[in-house]
Amino acid sequence: MKTLNFNHLRYFWAVAHEGSLTRAAERLNLSQSALSVQIQKLEHRMGHPLFDRVGKRLVLTEAGRISLDYADTVFQAGDELLSTLEGRPLASRQVLKVGALTTLSRNFQLEFLRPLVGRADVELIVRSGPTRDLLAQLEAHAIDVVLSNSAAQRDARVSFRNHLLDQQPVSLVGRPRPDKPPFRFPEDLRSEPILLPSLDSDIRVGFDHLLDLAGIRPVILAEVDDMAMLRLLAREREGVTLVPPIVVRDELESGALVEHCRIPQLTESFYAIIQNRRFPNQLLGDLLTRYAPVDPSASVD
Repeated sequence: MKTLNFNHLRYFWAVAHEGSLTRAAERLNLSQSALSVQIQKLEHRMGHPLFDRVGKRLVLTEAGRISLDYADTVFQAGDELLSTLEGRPLASRQVLKVGALTTLSRNFQLEFLRPLVGRADVELIVRSGPTRDLLAQLEAHAIDVVLSNSAAQRDARVSFRNHLLDQQPVSLVGRPRPDKPPFRFPEDLRSEPILLPSLDSDIRVGFDHLLDLAGIRPVILAEVDDMAMLRLLAREREGVTLVPPIVVRDELESGALVEHCRIPQLTESFYAIIQNRRFPNQLLGDLLTRYAPVDPSASVD
């Protein structure tokens, strides 16, 4: 049976958190060469390299990231033991690190994460950012999944998998207007002002195509790349707003906004983008099993 040398694990733990053999050696009062030997012995025992050298930096491999998670747990358990004996018990927790596109619906993010929200044994870390930055973090194993409304492009260097979680309808919503006749799409957009997602949005591209076919040039009040801001503006401004109803679900339920019409042949897709890993995060696996593939041919690529 293989046994683990916990001194080697602590040396690895120090290097991983310092990001440098030199700084870790100073912290541990060891020579850099001696520390390097200890890390090599741990890698031999693990059967996997734990670091890649990128220039002068040490970057954790996937096995290294998994090992660091376990090392954090091991040494946290030691702290918990001391705290418990001193009458200060701490709870052990699992961690899921999620990256979410800055412009993605907050309501959809909450629906995806809801099974884990409030669990005392789970720590959720949610980071927002542009797609390129989030995919770089996913590649570096710094996060477990990226939530996006666009699929990641296939890359010969990196193998991303796109799980199509849901496809939501897209509507024109606005304040109640009881004194006006029912909204006619697309005819009423010749005069009705509109708030739109930015040109980077897939639904904006599809919407513009529909209006081009109808020969209509709308009166655009604003173009917004953040769905949270689009939601706020929809409540404040006259006219209509192009959004998936899930973005303004609370406003529709309260009556502050109403759905004037669904846009035919237009939907917004929601993806969970992951990277093939030898050691997947079980919390993420549990979340993904809740979503039956919307389209088996498109759910995973």
